[in-house]
Amino acid sequence: MNRITGTYFNSTITGETVEAFVPHPLPPNPPIVLDNALRESHDRALLALGRLDSVTSLLPDAHIFLYSYVRKEAIVSSQIEGTQSSLSELFQYEVDGFPGVIKTDVVEVSRYVAALEHGLKRLKEDFPLSLRLIKEMHEILLSHGRGSERMPGEFRRSQNWIGGTRPGNAAFVPPPPDKVIECLSEWEKFLYNESSNLPILVRIGLIHAQFESIHPFLDGNGRIGRLLIPIMLCWKKILKEPLLYISLFFKAHQQEYYNRLQQIRINGDWEGWLSFFIEGIYITADQAIDTARKLQEMVKHDEMKIRNLGRSSLTALRVFHQFSQNPIARRSYLVQKTGLSKPTVNSRIEDLINLGIIGEIKLQSKVRYLQYTQYIKTLNEGTEVVK
Repeated sequence: MNRITGTYFNSTITGETVEAFVPHPLPPNPPIVLDNALRESHDRALLALGRLDSVTSLLPDAHIFLYSYVRKEAIVSSQIEGTQSSLSELFQYEVDGFPGVIKTDVVEVSRYVAALEHGLKRLKEDFPLSLRLIKEMHEILLSHGRGSERMPGEFRRSQNWIGGTRPGNAAFVPPPPDKVIECLSEWEKFLYNESSNLPILVRIGLIHAQFESIHPFLDGNGRIGRLLIPIMLCWKKILKEPLLYISLFFKAHQQEYYNRLQQIRINGDWEGWLSFFIEGIYITADQAIDTARKLQEMVKHDEMKIRNLGRSSLTALRVFHQFSQNPIARRSYLVQKTGLSKPTVNSRIEDLINLGIIGEIKLQSKVRYLQYTQYIKTLNEGTEVVK
């Protein structure tokens, strides 16, 4: 089906006149065709989200899994934008910062975590998901690092473009600046419009794609757009915690992601986009369930190994539990967190190293960190940095 999903307006950027796309308000017209395949895909994804919610509620330390998984999402979402930070670097930076990291990249990723946590905190305070909240998250996202000079927390007042070396050969030109607020107002209306009776994941898919087409900020649109997906799932009570992170799927299918969004603008193929998006939800939820189970079994298995140490097992478990909360740490950090003496912590570290549970990381700065080796390896799947 060919739909006209927007109108083109002339916009001048750096002396060039280009056609900027202004999307029509949601919902799409003609309406979305919800055939059997799309409905079945939707229901399967919704069931997977239910399983994810159940599995994580059974974890003995669900907040520990949440802590790590939020950071995995931050890494992958930022990598899509070109950062070169790794999950290990982020954990190390959060312990106390260190000179062996590309500071700008890791600071950017830490800002993503802070923006997500701020959004969730506001929702728990019954603050509505709204343009105001999105601006607050954007301000935090761009408060440090690249983009900090590009109007953090403010909608753009100049034209931007996506792809290409200049406006004239851009892959996509979003709405002119004088149309941005109008587009966002319509977007926010749809956010609260329940009368369309569209299935919830279809609605979230429409909302995400429309936000990407509006591209309301000078920088950080992709990260905010991806961040909104788990925020909306929590807002709509589909998940109790933000454990669905689709950035890994988008990273693995990056070109198709951009193509699907562009096909909405070119020929109105909302159905193709929704099929792709909902499949991504299902695959991501399934992966998260698998990761949660692996980490749960890993921690239990390693606890059993530690209990066999005998008299030293109680203090060894205190040290180990710090690694299951933050899988990378310095010795001084462990002394502070456990309340144990330095000699005791050092002895228990040696026990954990001998058991093959933790290992040392040596950095160029000669600062030595310890890591929960297998835990990090499991979380790292899909976050490898391509140099």
